[in-house]
Amino acid sequence: MAKKSIHPQWYPEAKVICNGKVVMTVGSTKPELNVDVWSGNHPFYTGNQKIIDTEGRVERFLRKYGMFDQSASSQEESKPEDSTQEEQK
Repeated sequence: MAKKSIHPQWYPEAKVICNGKVVMTVGSTKPELNVDVWSGNHPFYTGNQKIIDTEGRVERFLRKYGMFDQSASSQEESKPEDSTQEEQK
């Protein structure tokens, strides 16, 4: 079936290791696979997803599409704005 000298060795029970623990076994050309993230600890699959708001991008998006929370906008209105920003609006 396969030629002898051209294919890498196949490990049908290769161990996938995350944080020092074996999390699953898969077929691979390496006997051990060290990973940082897998489906068992990835935020998307575990439901612990966090939105990281850098430079107010989330607020700006919510404000642009009318989904901004009114209580947060009242706090923003109480802040004095720069006169040059008011002229540009």
